[in-house]
Amino acid sequence: MAIFGSIIKSLIDLKESFTTEGEAEKNQEEVLKELLRKAKDTAFGKHYNFEEILESDNIQQEFTRRVPYFDYNKIDKEWWHKYHDGEENVTWPGRPPYFALSSGTTGKSSKRIPVTDEMLESIRNAGIKQVSALSNFDLPPDFFEKDIMMLGSSTDLQKEGDHEEGEISGISASNIPFWFKGYYKPGEEISKIDEWDDRVQKIAETAKDWDIGALSGIPSWMELMLKKVIEYHNLNNIHEIWPNLQVYTSGGVAFEPYEKSFKALLGKPVQVIDTYLASEGFLALQNRPDTSSMKLILDNGVYFEFVPFKPDYIKEDGSLTEDAPVVTLAEVEEDVDYVLLISTVSGAWRYLIGDTIKFTDKEKNEIRITGRTKFFLNVVGSQLSVNKMNDAVQELENQFDIKIPEFVVAAKRSEEDNEYYHYWYLGTEDNADNDKLAEALDNALKNANKNYKVARGKALHGVKVTTIDPNMFHEWNARNKKKGGQVKMEKVMNEEKLQDWQEFLKEQGAIN
Repeated sequence: MAIFGSIIKSLIDLKESFTTEGEAEKNQEEVLKELLRKAKDTAFGKHYNFEEILESDNIQQEFTRRVPYFDYNKIDKEWWHKYHDGEENVTWPGRPPYFALSSGTTGKSSKRIPVTDEMLESIRNAGIKQVSALSNFDLPPDFFEKDIMMLGSSTDLQKEGDHEEGEISGISASNIPFWFKGYYKPGEEISKIDEWDDRVQKIAETAKDWDIGALSGIPSWMELMLKKVIEYHNLNNIHEIWPNLQVYTSGGVAFEPYEKSFKALLGKPVQVIDTYLASEGFLALQNRPDTSSMKLILDNGVYFEFVPFKPDYIKEDGSLTEDAPVVTLAEVEEDVDYVLLISTVSGAWRYLIGDTIKFTDKEKNEIRITGRTKFFLNVVGSQLSVNKMNDAVQELENQFDIKIPEFVVAAKRSEEDNEYYHYWYLGTEDNADNDKLAEALDNALKNANKNYKVARGKALHGVKVTTIDPNMFHEWNARNKKKGGQVKMEKVMNEEKLQDWQEFLKEQGAIN
């Protein structure tokens, strides 16, 4: 009998039974007040007069009125770069001990996002909430004695002056509590291996020594790791080496596009639990079964705002127009796409994280990630968001009985007839006719999006599909020094990036 596991499960159940929901809107007001209080004497707080905002009758409204939107480029150019010039008390008291490197999904240069001690505490608190939420899932006591594979970036952080730099998953893993280290795999030694391929090779070699009960990581890279373990040990599926695997904690991107290909690697079903850990903070987690939605964490150092996701408010680079309206948690509506803004204990203020979300249950404050502002394709009025693209690709998977874990799309004029087309590249190892895929994809998008249907009758002449090996997407990331860890594949390219992509595929022999 799993006595130790039973004790842990009982403690989790007990903690969950004493945890109250609280008042979400009140929690958010208190978070904002505390953020403003702590940062009022920083250069940022003085510039935007946080002291006066705190004295106003409606702090949320006054905060919105006085402080503009910031994306990374703007806040780094105006504020965060000062940390690297030796300044302190810039947007948060003191100096951050870490900077999270995030190259995101566009561009080759890494963003450097401050990570304060308060943010690390916030992430740890969110992790405890996630563990507590496991009491809502039907898991046996012995699950709580199994190892947990956290597939993130390297924990071998780079020392830069008085701070360290690395991806947020590596920073988080390098600060895990001592009591968790016995469960944490692949362990400190392997986690410090910098090269992704070398790290995964070592994981495959050592896999037989572990009793993995849970996996955690971004779906695309988790798939590659599982395939490597299966190949190395000549297995039919991952459960042949990890028979007690019961939970997969996904994060950062929608899991649905990867669901079919992921399940093909399993010997039996596992519980998929979504989380939302970004470089800027741990924002939401799935706290109950029978849903793919996540509950926003509203009392943990992050203040949320929401901008309706409409073409008039989104610039070509994915940033917001200055006149874009904003709503608070109290004002959101279900099934409406919003651009997410956050203010945090790391000194991000009204910060455009780049994700779009929608509320699936306002009462429970549950959301789903629906896409990225930079993944919005509107070159010829098609107004395609990435969630519509994901849905259409899933329809192709079902209709043609194939797996398509990765895709990318761009709009450009054809050299043959000078008409605009959407060029789709679908990553699949299965055989399918490109013309039939194009027709089905086009029809699915027409049925799902009236703006796309209108565009197809006007400026958008058609759809062209090319199927390629899914590994091409990973090698593309590798070429751009973005393999593994927190990396998410871009879904929409502009014409310049498309040309680079096509030349890369020709070099790899993937297309003629």
